[in-house]
Amino acid sequence: MRYFTKQQGQKEAVPVDLEPLGNDQFKITVGATTYQVDALALEHGTLSMLVDGQSYNVEFEENGDELGVLLRGQVNRIDVADERRLRLRAANAAFSVEGKQLVTAPMPGKVVKVLVKVGDEVKEGQGLVVVEAMKMENELKSPKAGKVTELFAKEGTAVENNAKLVVVE
Repeated sequence: MRYFTKQQGQKEAVPVDLEPLGNDQFKITVGATTYQVDALALEHGTLSMLVDGQSYNVEFEENGDELGVLLRGQVNRIDVADERRLRLRAANAAFSVEGKQLVTAPMPGKVVKVLVKVGDEVKEGQGLVVVEAMKMENELKSPKAGKVTELFAKEGTAVENNAKLVVVE
């Protein structure tokens, strides 16, 4: 099956082809690179993966078409769409990020650094807040260029999963 992925700050979607090979094995092609993957589902949305002989533990959290991926201590937000969804978006011109955007905590943790203040102009992909979760620091980035209109994050405070942190318009 073919999917199109777009990481926060990326301009263009990247095609990803996923071919099940049986016995928890897959062939995954990202752009022009192909990987052999052996994946074992663990608890709470975690996968233990062998990718071309390298071992990884990857945690996933779905939020609509967006996927939060925790890999090597870094949380990345990735927009995922299959070919049908991508065509629907193109028809509605909804694939680009527009309007008011709410940045939320990807998982429970602690706000260790606030990098912006209300009124700041930010660029797409610019760091907004650093959240520590599971002893790892994750810099949350702006999904679009714009102005910080609301700031809920306060350094040193605990946050729950999906807690409101910053609004960019």
